[in-house]
Amino acid sequence: MAKNDAPTKIEDLLRPDNFDFSTVQVLNEEGKVVNEDLFPDLTDDELVQLMKDMVWSRELFERSTALNRQGRLGFYAPTSGQEASQMGSIAAMTKDDFILPGYRDIPQLVKHGLPLHKAFLWSKGHVDGNDYPEDLHAYPPQIIIGAQYVQAAGVAMGIKKNKRDAVAVTWTGDGGSSQGDFYEGINFAGAFKLPAVFYIQNNGWAISTPRELQTAAPTLAQKAVAAGIPGIQVDGMDILAVYAVSKAARDYAIAGNGPVLIETLCYRFGAHSLSGDDPKRYQPEGAQEEWRAKDPLIRFGIYLKSKGLWSEEIEDAYREEVKEEIKEEIKLADSAPKQKVSDFLKNMYETPDFVTQEQIEIYEAKENN
Repeated sequence: MAKNDAPTKIEDLLRPDNFDFSTVQVLNEEGKVVNEDLFPDLTDDELVQLMKDMVWSRELFERSTALNRQGRLGFYAPTSGQEASQMGSIAAMTKDDFILPGYRDIPQLVKHGLPLHKAFLWSKGHVDGNDYPEDLHAYPPQIIIGAQYVQAAGVAMGIKKNKRDAVAVTWTGDGGSSQGDFYEGINFAGAFKLPAVFYIQNNGWAISTPRELQTAAPTLAQKAVAAGIPGIQVDGMDILAVYAVSKAARDYAIAGNGPVLIETLCYRFGAHSLSGDDPKRYQPEGAQEEWRAKDPLIRFGIYLKSKGLWSEEIEDAYREEVKEEIKEEIKLADSAPKQKVSDFLKNMYETPDFVTQEQIEIYEAKENN
């Protein structure tokens, strides 16, 4: 198959001996269906929900950025431009699946069931941001680049041993695919045929390091070959393609075939984080404009409007709903009790040693005065 020829069946790519890494696409930049065979089996309501998920994520990005600038949030990693990659992948999973997010994967975590105010508390560095509901199958966002891949392999091993009908799901960026944990995770999962779906969200830049300096490999999906697992590259600005590939990958893993590695080609509009990064200092002039023409919200919006399922009025009304939701959730986060040094010390050990216990008592005395 030629590099630019679109595959007709995702199942043809879900083989460890597959060496076709051409990009899977369903909708092109003009919002037109270019591969009917890969169009996912979704109802009109489900298609609209995918659009709402992306609008919600974009609005969350915009509001979180403002809150960060106001000093009401701490660390925040922008997600604008990656909505199709993130919302398309999590939509294909179930609540029984275990997700292991990176620090940029807050939207997936919330869509999986984490109350939004908990996500805000995590960003603020509050311990309650790591206190999850009992029925939420998720780990707190991983700060160490790529470490979630090893954790996902371990969780997938537990799923397999317990014979659960679920998969472990994790994401990293193109920079994360250069980490040792990345290789160890996919190799371990492949060797034991574990039910896991691994994502590389290829944004083209790991902070200021361009993709071409990360690896000499023509694609990141083909890194799966060394682990003996399927690797698929998908248009990460096309939510239908991301969903279709993710659904097929989950089905493949659930059936006992082992893990799948998915590379989503996407682009983050803006900085790596809000901690002083300025992409204009290292990215080529015009890069943002070129990718904004591929905006996943515009692309999918065009398609839905052509079907009479979406409009500017619907989108504006929904954005107002999201704004109200975010306003209430940040109020909950702001009302959380202030943290105490004594609590930090208590959380260090299940049973404090003598020195730590002495420090706890000292700080409790200060805090109660």
